[in-house]
Amino acid sequence: MIENIRLSFQGIWAHKMRSFLTMLGIIIGIASLISIVSTIKGTNEQMKKNLIGEGDNVVDIYLSDNGSEYQIEYQGIPEGVPVISQEQKEKILDLKEVENATLYQSRQYASGIYYKDKSINGGNVLGIDKDYLDTCGYQVIRGRGFSDKDYEKYSKVILMDETAAGSLFEKGEEVGKTVEIQGEPFTVTGIIKKVEEFEPVINSIEEYNTYYSSSGGVVLMPSAAWPVVYQYDEPQIVSVKAPSPEEMSAAGKKTAKILNESITSSTGTIKYEAKDMMEKAKGLQQISESTNRQLLWIASISLLVGGIGVMNIMLVSVTERTGEIGLKKAIGANKCRILGQFLTEASVLTSIGGILGVFAGIILAAGIAKMSGTPMVISIPAAVGAVVFSTVIGIVFGLLPSIKAANLSPIEALRRM
Repeated sequence: MIENIRLSFQGIWAHKMRSFLTMLGIIIGIASLISIVSTIKGTNEQMKKNLIGEGDNVVDIYLSDNGSEYQIEYQGIPEGVPVISQEQKEKILDLKEVENATLYQSRQYASGIYYKDKSINGGNVLGIDKDYLDTCGYQVIRGRGFSDKDYEKYSKVILMDETAAGSLFEKGEEVGKTVEIQGEPFTVTGIIKKVEEFEPVINSIEEYNTYYSSSGGVVLMPSAAWPVVYQYDEPQIVSVKAPSPEEMSAAGKKTAKILNESITSSTGTIKYEAKDMMEKAKGLQQISESTNRQLLWIASISLLVGGIGVMNIMLVSVTERTGEIGLKKAIGANKCRILGQFLTEASVLTSIGGILGVFAGIILAAGIAKMSGTPMVISIPAAVGAVVFSTVIGIVFGLLPSIKAANLSPIEALRRM
């Protein structure tokens, strides 16, 4: 076996240009496969990141009516839907798929927020509990957050993100200023920012409304102060943080189930639902993978062409080395030895092509990732499998020439020398 490998490398080196051109089909095929697999994985990671945020893992559970989000500001407080209790929150926190949870009220497309002659157009106003910032990944970058006293004394204080603050103030001058919300004065105690920033992919009108409703910024107040400007006894939205993206779907569904147990609405159409972005990401990934599988089949054609090229060159090699084969048979080489030599030569040729193809594929994948702005993800199993597959191609397409060489008559072969 070792002798056959040595002879294979000698033969490849003796005909460098011909060997390289023979390997080219294998190199192109393997490079295409590796780059496509990398692109699929990178695109899937980007989809997941765009839809759910990198390291965010937060699922929103909201009231819906016949599948559409229930808008309290327009539809009023729904009958038979109580305020979420602390006991229900504790049940949610007991779920193994939930790391943290927060309850809050919300107004989208907020209006009536003024500072002197300036106002905020659009954006969200939220009445939050003490766990909101940690659960949803916000940090205070200037000023302070809400204290226990702010909740106990129904303090009229707010936090703003930089977008909302930028509509009213010069940067760095926000803290301590008094803002008017629905005619009530609120003092700005701090400025917040998302720990992980991400820009979602917009795939529908619903997602457009969800995202761009907060494009005017976010204003947070303690939930205790919410009734001062809005309504008492509003059912809250729940956000839960899962330990991993894979557990987000289960966290959202189980939380919704706990909340729906307390609903006594006679309509039967109002219930809590999870904004399951992870499921949406998986759906988009399946579409992407289905499309890319077709590309994989197309790329595989070049491997087939490469295999035919190997068979063609090996047949030429057998013809050129007829005298060598006859001489070996004359001094005692049997059919199996001749067969093994030529099969080894074909498999070594395609294996080298496979290895070079993997490196070429990695370089190609890096270029595609850079141009498309997606993460570069190299699959080690795919790389190893590609090299093994290229070796198998060498064996399969080298079999016919090898059999032809093994079946040559030594007398006939020596006569052709």
